Amino acid sequence: MKLNYALLISAALIALLIGLIFGDALITMVGRWESEEYSHGYLIPVISFWFVWENRLALAKMQFEPQWTGVVCVLIGLLIGFAGNLATLSIISQYAFLLVLFGMCLAYTGWKGIRLLWFPLVYLIFMIPLPNFLYNNLSSELQLISSQIGVAVIRSFGISVFLAGNVIDLGNFQLQVVEACSGLRYLFPLASFCFLCAYFFRAKLWMRILIVLSTLPITVLMNSFRIGVIGVLVDNWGIEQAEGFLHDFEGWVIFIGCLGILFIEMWLLVKIFYKGKKFSQVFVIGAQPLDVLGIPEEAEQVQTVQSQTLFYGLPKPFLTALVLLIIAAPISMFVGDREEISPERSRFTTFPLTISDWKGVEVGMGQKYIDELKFDDYIIANYTKPGEVSPVNFYVAYYASQRQGASAHSPKSCIPGDGWRIGEFTQRSLPGATMSDGSPIRVNRAVISKGDSKQLVYYWFQQRGRNITNEYLVKWYLFWDALTRQRTDGALVRLVVALPESRSTEEGDKILEAFIKDVHGQLPAYIPN
Repeated sequence: MKLNYALLISAALIALLIGLIFGDALITMVGRWESEEYSHGYLIPVISFWFVWENRLALAKMQFEPQWTGVVCVLIGLLIGFAGNLATLSIISQYAFLLVLFGMCLAYTGWKGIRLLWFPLVYLIFMIPLPNFLYNNLSSELQLISSQIGVAVIRSFGISVFLAGNVIDLGNFQLQVVEACSGLRYLFPLASFCFLCAYFFRAKLWMRILIVLSTLPITVLMNSFRIGVIGVLVDNWGIEQAEGFLHDFEGWVIFIGCLGILFIEMWLLVKIFYKGKKFSQVFVIGAQPLDVLGIPEEAEQVQTVQSQTLFYGLPKPFLTALVLLIIAAPISMFVGDREEISPERSRFTTFPLTISDWKGVEVGMGQKYIDELKFDDYIIANYTKPGEVSPVNFYVAYYASQRQGASAHSPKSCIPGDGWRIGEFTQRSLPGATMSDGSPIRVNRAVISKGDSKQLVYYWFQQRGRNITNEYLVKWYLFWDALTRQRTDGALVRLVVALPESRSTEEGDKILEAFIKDVHGQLPAYIPN
C-alpha cells in the first residue's frame, strides 16, 4: 500500500492543533482516569486505534467521497469547544473534541469511510467521564438498589438484618454501602467491554442491542451479590472481611464473574438462534469482511476522486477543515486564558446564631461526609424559637467553583440513602421572602418519613443571585454564567423540621416559612449575588 505522505504530515499537524485547542480538557479527562470507575479509559484510545489499523486494507481499497458536512461538524465542534473553554467546563470541550475528530474523518473519507470508522469513533465516548450531576444521581440510585438486593442475599442465609437506606445493620456490625460500592466501577468498564463484544458478535441487531443493554442488570445483580456475601462474611468472621485486600480482591472476582455471565449470555443466544454454528463462527474478533461492506476482495487500491482534490491528493473539504483548525489554534490560546472570578464573601464561621427570635447551636459534620461533598464552606445549625420544641435544622453548602465536578448534591438523591422515604414532593413560592431582584423565593418541598419519624424538608439552589429549584437548570446557568460572568460559585440551602404526631404539615410549613423570612436577609453576605 503506497504511503500518502501529505496525509501523514497533515495527520501529525491535526494532532498538534487538537492538542493546542483541546489540551486542557483532555488533560483533565486523563486525570479522571486515575479513579477506579474510569481506569479503563487508558485502553479506549488504544483499542480505537487498533480498529482503524485492522481496517487499513479496506480503507485503502475504498473510493472516498469527501463531504462538506464534515467541515460543518468541525466548525460546530470548534465553537462548542470555545464555549467550553470560555466556561472552563472540561466536559463540554471533551465532547467537542470528538465532534471535531468525526468531522475531520467525514471531510476526508465521506460517508463510505465512516462505515468503517464509525465504531472506533463512537467507542471513544467511553473514555469521557460522566458529568458530575449525572454520576451522583446514578450512583445514589444504584446504591439503594444494590443495598436492597444485597440484604435479600444476606437474609437468604438465615441472617437477621435491618436495612435503613444504604446502612445494613447486622446487629453487632453496621455496613455502609458507600458511593464506591454503587457498582459504577464495574458498570463503566463493563459497558465499554459489552459494546466491544456486541461489535464482534456477528448476530442479529436485536441480539447486539441486548448484549449492550444487559450491562446494567448484570452489574447491579453481581454487585448486590458481592454486598450480600460481604454481609455474610462480616456476620460470621468480623468487620475485617469488609476491609483491605480481601475487599478489593472480592471486587476483582465479581468483575470477572460479570464477564463470565456476558459470554454465557452470548453462547446461549448462539445455541438457541444459530443451531449448527459454533460460537467461534458467530463471535469473530477482527475487521469486518470486505464483502459485508460492499468492497470486492480483489478490488485494487483507488485514489480519492480527482475533482475533490486540491493539494497533493488531499480533498478540498479536508483541507478546509484543516484551515479551520489552524485558525482556531491561536484563538483557543487566548480563550483559555480567562481566570475564574471568586467574589468576596464572609465565612460561615461568622454566621449569626441569633437571628430575630431564633437561637442557633452549630452541629458538626463527619470528615468522611465533608470529603464526599467537596464543598468549600458550610454551616449546619439547629435553630429554635421560644415556644417551639423541635428545632429547624439549617444547612448551607457553598462551592467557590463548580467547574471541575464539585457541585451541590441534590437532597432528592441523598435523602433515600439515609433510609428516608419521600412521600410528597412539590414546589412552592414564599411571597414573604424575596431575592435581591424582588422575586419570591421558590423552594422544593418534600415530606419524608422513616419508621414512625416524619420530617418536612425545604431546599433550593442559590447560585450567583438566582433562586433555582431544578437541578438541570442549575447546570445550564452554571455554563451560562461561566461563559458570560466567569463565575461558577453557588450554594445549596436546605431546612428541615420534624413533624411529630402533634404537628401537621401545614404547621411545619409555617415554621419553615417564618425561619426563611428571618434568615434569607443574612445569606447574601455568605452567598454572593
